[in-house]
Amino acid sequence: MTRINLIDKLRNIHERYTLKAVIIIAAGIMIFSENMPAYAQEYDIVIMNGRVMDPASNLDAIRNIGISEGKIVEITVRNITGRERIDASGLVAAPGFIDLHAHGQDLENNRFQVLDGVTSAFETEGGTLNVDRWYADREGKRILNYGVSVSHSSARRKAIGNRGSSTHLSATNEEIDSIKVYISRGLERGAVAVGLGIQYTPGASRWEILEIFRVAAKYNASCNVHIRYINMTEPGSSIEAVQEIISAAAISGAPLHVLHVHSTGLRQTPQILQMIEDAQNQGMDITAECYPYSAGQTSISSAVFDEGWQERLGISYSDLEMSATGERLTAESFFKYRQAGGTVIIHMIPQEIVDFAVTHPITMIASDGRMSNGRGHPRGTGTFSRVLGVYVREKQALTLMDALRKMTLMPAMRLEKRVPTMKNKGRLKTGADADITVFDPDRVIDRSTYKDPALAPAGIKFVIINGMVVVKNGSLLPDIFPGKAIRAPVTND
Repeated sequence: MTRINLIDKLRNIHERYTLKAVIIIAAGIMIFSENMPAYAQEYDIVIMNGRVMDPASNLDAIRNIGISEGKIVEITVRNITGRERIDASGLVAAPGFIDLHAHGQDLENNRFQVLDGVTSAFETEGGTLNVDRWYADREGKRILNYGVSVSHSSARRKAIGNRGSSTHLSATNEEIDSIKVYISRGLERGAVAVGLGIQYTPGASRWEILEIFRVAAKYNASCNVHIRYINMTEPGSSIEAVQEIISAAAISGAPLHVLHVHSTGLRQTPQILQMIEDAQNQGMDITAECYPYSAGQTSISSAVFDEGWQERLGISYSDLEMSATGERLTAESFFKYRQAGGTVIIHMIPQEIVDFAVTHPITMIASDGRMSNGRGHPRGTGTFSRVLGVYVREKQALTLMDALRKMTLMPAMRLEKRVPTMKNKGRLKTGADADITVFDPDRVIDRSTYKDPALAPAGIKFVIINGMVVVKNGSLLPDIFPGKAIRAPVTND
């Protein structure tokens, strides 16, 4: 071998192995980058030194949270950095509050709700018939995440049509079949539940209600029900009304969620919650909700005020307060407003019943709220802060973790069997959606009243929705709409 050939051979060996070395080093860099400790990353947002409380894991410790691309990437004791830094020293960082029963689904209500720490709000009682349109109308235009049920009352109104008032008329068998078709379509288009306000449709027979439960069971959808009666005497008591829907759930296999159990149960609430708990112990999928106020609110023109309402509710005209004016009613003004319409606040729930319901282990918290032009019920603006301020701090009737569980994990779990995306809500964990509420446990409190329901709570410091800060230092930031649709899988494209 000549000297030149030897030199060429050595050069080729050198270049070949150098190339291999480069490839090995590059591969090593890629592997290192993919497995690089999260603390070496720069996040979109970091929440530092907060008391992180997660009801799903029972984590309750000082931690830092790293958020990127709308997700929680890391929860750690290590120092982390981000393009936006929130100092949560002395504050609690919790999953964003989930309101399963929020009639207010416009921007006015979103602004009130987010200042109360809410990050997702659902209309599951009234619902809608056109699910596609409902979601399309809100896309890119909401602060909060949003979702809706398919409406039984709207379905029966369409099925009965021009035959007369769907409120009090009984549906024929053919009309019940049409109602079932409308409910099925709504569920196939991704409605999160079936909403039934049976007291508002007293013409609906028990057979009709059972048939709707059967449809819900087919789609693994919960029936979210305002029961048939608010009444303390037999026949037609609140207990009888709850027996109706527990029976329908048992026969059909449909999940059941009892709306505002204390405002329809009144003094029978302890017995009703025992019934629900007994059914749970028999393996039935039944849940219930309540709000922390001693008054309800509804339309004064509704069937709630059909003849005999004073005896059924145990109240009189002076216990009614018009939402728009704060006026307490008389017999004369009641009949005037009954014809004219409007919403009325009903002072009817004993305080000890409110306390019993809010602190009961099986209830979750939901507002049933709606504000209109700054008027309404204080539950529309202060429900979640009131639980934290009154029942946790002042009365010490709930632990902070238990209260948070009622406002985050429990409502998420109510929906997640039908709506898989809810498995990433109501929790603080790696990979979960970055919906986070940061509040001062020593100051949080509702401030709204029946006279001035638009007052925002105190103590809600930061709210993050899908990785975007929308409340900063207690103030709502303008023109930020990170809310996303929360929808069950669509099955009939």
